[in-house]
Amino acid sequence: MIRNAAKFRTVCGLALILAVMTGLTSYSVTLYELFCDITGYGGTTQRADAPADRILDRKITVQFNADVNAQLDWDFEPAQRQVELRVGEKGLAFYRARSTATVPVTGTATFNVTPNKAGLYFVKVECFCFTEQTLEPGQAVDMPVQFYIDPEIANDRNLDEVETITLSYTFFRTAAQKSAGGAQAAISGGENSASTRRTVN
Repeated sequence: MIRNAAKFRTVCGLALILAVMTGLTSYSVTLYELFCDITGYGGTTQRADAPADRILDRKITVQFNADVNAQLDWDFEPAQRQVELRVGEKGLAFYRARSTATVPVTGTATFNVTPNKAGLYFVKVECFCFTEQTLEPGQAVDMPVQFYIDPEIANDRNLDEVETITLSYTFFRTAAQKSAGGAQAAISGGENSASTRRTVN
C-alpha cells in the first residue's frame, strides 16, 4: 500500500509538471509580449489613453524609420525625418503607405524604438499600428501616430545621455492573407500542372 501510494504521488507530480510545462509553452508568446510591454524590453513601446501629466524643459529628438517585408506589395515611408519635442509634450507624426498590389492587401506593423532602453518611456496615445490596415490597389494613405516621452525618464540616470530616439516600423502581410495566398498559389499550381499534363498528352 505504501509503495503504491508513493508511486501514485510520483505519477501525479510528473503529470503536474507536464501540465505546467505545456501551459508555459502554449502561452510563451503571450507571456513574452506581456513582459516586453511592462518592461520595454527590446525597445517595446508603451501605450496610454491620456497625455503626460507634465512637460519638462528637456528636449529629445525623435527620428522615424520605415521598412516593408518583401511579401507585402507596399511602399512605406515616414512623412518627416524627425521632430524635436520636450519630454512630456505630445508629438504627432505621419507615415505614408501606398499599395503596389493588384488586389486589396492587409498589412500589420511591428514596432520598436532605439536605444532599446528608451522603450519603457516612449508612450503611444494613438497609432495605426494598433490595428490592421487594408489598402486597395494603388491606394495611398497617411497614417498618424501620437506619442510622448514619459517625464519619468528624467528619474532614470541610465538615460541621462539619451538625446535621440528612433521609432521604427516594419509592415508585414497579415498571417491570414499569407495563408490565403499560399492556398491560392497551391490551387493555381495544381491547375497549371493539370494544364501542362493535358498539353503534354
